[in-house]
Amino acid sequence: MGFRLAIVGRPNVGKSTLFNRLAGSRLALVDDTPGVTRDWRMHDARLQDLRFEVIDTAGFEDAGPQSLAGRMRRQTEVAIAEADVIAFMVDARAGILPDDRAFAELVRRTGKPVVLVANKTESRGADTAALEAWELGLGEPVMVSAEHGLGMGELRDAIVEAIGEERALARDEPAPRPAPQQALIGDDIDDPDSEEVPAYDATRPLRIAVIGRPNAGKSTLINALIGEERLLTGPEAGITRDSISVDWSWRGRTVKLFDTAGMRRKSRVQEKLERLSVADGLRAVRFAEVVIVVLDATIPFEKQDLQIADLVIREGRALVIAFNKWDLIETPQATLAELREKTERLLPQVRGVQAVTVSAETGRGLDRLMEAVVRTHEVWNRRISTGRLNRWLEEAVAQHPPPAVAGRRLKLKYMTQVKTRPPGFVLSCSRPDAVPESYLRYLVNGLREAFDLPGVPVRVAVRASDNPYAGRARQR
Repeated sequence: MGFRLAIVGRPNVGKSTLFNRLAGSRLALVDDTPGVTRDWRMHDARLQDLRFEVIDTAGFEDAGPQSLAGRMRRQTEVAIAEADVIAFMVDARAGILPDDRAFAELVRRTGKPVVLVANKTESRGADTAALEAWELGLGEPVMVSAEHGLGMGELRDAIVEAIGEERALARDEPAPRPAPQQALIGDDIDDPDSEEVPAYDATRPLRIAVIGRPNAGKSTLINALIGEERLLTGPEAGITRDSISVDWSWRGRTVKLFDTAGMRRKSRVQEKLERLSVADGLRAVRFAEVVIVVLDATIPFEKQDLQIADLVIREGRALVIAFNKWDLIETPQATLAELREKTERLLPQVRGVQAVTVSAETGRGLDRLMEAVVRTHEVWNRRISTGRLNRWLEEAVAQHPPPAVAGRRLKLKYMTQVKTRPPGFVLSCSRPDAVPESYLRYLVNGLREAFDLPGVPVRVAVRASDNPYAGRARQR
């Protein structure tokens, strides 16, 4: 992209609304509550003929450096340093407040081009109030309504004037975005009967979502992985609200990390804003390939932890468990044995799931965590040839034949893999509706052991075999 535009201002002036309009999608949470945005996020944007990257930031607040508002302000200052041009936004309905004047002076001292944006000008009397923005000394205010899309042409012209036409109209070819993968069984393998199995591509970009209960250490873990204070952290529970994506490279492989809001039990989620945060986190899970569920090692396997892990499995994503805060455990050997036993017992639907002990505070176990992620991703993409599957099926049926239902023996005829990500198989059977769930579990467990498929969802769909005589008239 040609340049980066950071949208800054005090809380509740409409920064995230403008960010969503420029990005062309509802990426940032928007609510009437001041201070919804806490971490800064960046996304490709478009404004008429301009192509650039837009940065949404937390609202400026005058607070101590150790407070939550002070840490949010520090994150905004980092985002400003990343930008080429700044859009300083004020609320035309409320007029200019003392905080606007103080932060306008801070922005002016950066020496970067500034576009003054007066938002919410669709209301009556807003034009008069917007004229007060001249007092800030940032030039003529651009009158816009981010919610209704008014004044976007004037905003485009102001940006071009601020950074120059040559820089504003510079073009870079955007990298193609990977399409989100579907979780359900579908025919995504071109030729299921082919005996040629493609090798795992270890250079392919990887998408990882980090989820868990509030205050489990998700943002701290991502900061430790990438080696910088990119995400807002602190002792307060529920700091993260938006799902923030962070680009990273691990051992030469491109990785996109998604930080998500903490997920509490549904009965405890009362506020609209928290419901929006959880819904945003669920979208990140659906877009990811591997999901790291972060558990607090001091209080692991709460009911909510198991429900979160079950959600990941039902979505068909590759699951990795990270036992965080391992530096606080006094008896690591005994605790580790207990956690492994609980993992196998409480998550039987992903038997053999990778579980790693880490400490985001000290950096311990981060490489082992990423190695577990890559191993699980490889299993999630695994393809098994039809010949091997049917040789195994013949042995499995001989060892444990399917039960007779209503006095008639079930006939299992054929099995093939029709999907990866996660592995999905189709079993041809004489009477699909009569196959017991217990026998399907036997087949799934046998597939895991025979073809080394630990820790990922394995799905088997039962279908009736084609009748070659269907539709033919009975010959006398």
